[in-house]
Amino acid sequence: MAATQALAASPDTKFAKPPSERLLCLDVFRGLAVAGMILVDNPGSDDLAYWPIKHADWNGWTPADFIFPSFLFLVGISMVFSFNARLQRGDSRKQILFHAFKRSLILIAIGLFVNASPVIGLDLHSWRFEGVTQRIALCYFAAAILVLWSSRRGTLIAMCACLIGYWAILRFVPVPGFGRPGHSIPFMDPDRNLVAWLDRKLFMGHLFNGTRDPEGVLSTIPAIATTLIGVLTGHWLRSERSPGTKAWRMLCAGIVGLVAGLVWNYWFPINKNLWTSSFVLFSGGFALAFLSALYFVLEIKQWRVAWTMPILVFGMNAIAGFVADSLVYGPGYSFSVKSRNGPVTWHDAAQAKLVSLGASAANASLIYSLAAVLFCWILLWFLWRKKIFLKV
Repeated sequence: MAATQALAASPDTKFAKPPSERLLCLDVFRGLAVAGMILVDNPGSDDLAYWPIKHADWNGWTPADFIFPSFLFLVGISMVFSFNARLQRGDSRKQILFHAFKRSLILIAIGLFVNASPVIGLDLHSWRFEGVTQRIALCYFAAAILVLWSSRRGTLIAMCACLIGYWAILRFVPVPGFGRPGHSIPFMDPDRNLVAWLDRKLFMGHLFNGTRDPEGVLSTIPAIATTLIGVLTGHWLRSERSPGTKAWRMLCAGIVGLVAGLVWNYWFPINKNLWTSSFVLFSGGFALAFLSALYFVLEIKQWRVAWTMPILVFGMNAIAGFVADSLVYGPGYSFSVKSRNGPVTWHDAAQAKLVSLGASAANASLIYSLAAVLFCWILLWFLWRKKIFLKV
């Protein structure tokens, strides 16, 4: 929470003149997040991949765990720039909110499509309803209301309420059929927690992990707080402070967020699956610090050389990147090929073939992941060449 105090405390600049050019650092950050998502989603081996590109099993973190919160962080920033531009063009708040509502529905539809794509012949009995784009949609719409009708102080209060309220719910509310966390059952038990219980009540048979889902309904509350960190950052970037001051304070706020997350970790462990409040502060601190570095390099120093182009292919077409990722992930786990031991998935066959050619299991997994990134990049590069950018 303290990580955003410096960003929220600056003078109100809600109607300040927006920058005259698009911030390249945001597109580069988004592009790196899309590439990272594809890399992490498509390991050759789920168990033997290198640690940085595997998600933490439960408590704790890996660099891969920063990818999804970075998307939500960037959604919050982009929303501030977009909404203020539309307000200045004369659009009403109700018009903008209605448009945000439609965009949210489209994102949910895309998420349902992506969840269905790995299945040969859609099985309604196991179709997963929750997912990444569904969570982005819900967080986007909730944050949109605050951007349009709340001050920055109100946004900060809402963010704190999400973080503290979520901790209180998981810590003190008894889990039906199991008891109170920390007394009758261990605190943050993987299956005996309120998030998993609610998801089983609502979507049993449709959950990613069988008994729980990493994009659960209740854990969307702290995910909204992640988006609000981006909203506060967006207001700060639109302020009339000097570029150097903006970069420096984002870095300081990021460091505070990282430290605050690590401190809260002692009482409320960092956990992406439950999207704990400490995870929000820790991942938000990373996003702030990383954005400050990109802002310094690309906006202040103007070091904009050829290295940005391959990243922008992903960053300018993030929605297409999500769909392209499913085109790799789905067939990899669904299509079978023949082997000496009978049919195996394309994914497992590729891993075995790379190992047979002399690669270690970890290197084979990395090669498969990089090949998935390259395949998706080629697809998006064709769209880039035709200047086709999918938006909702």
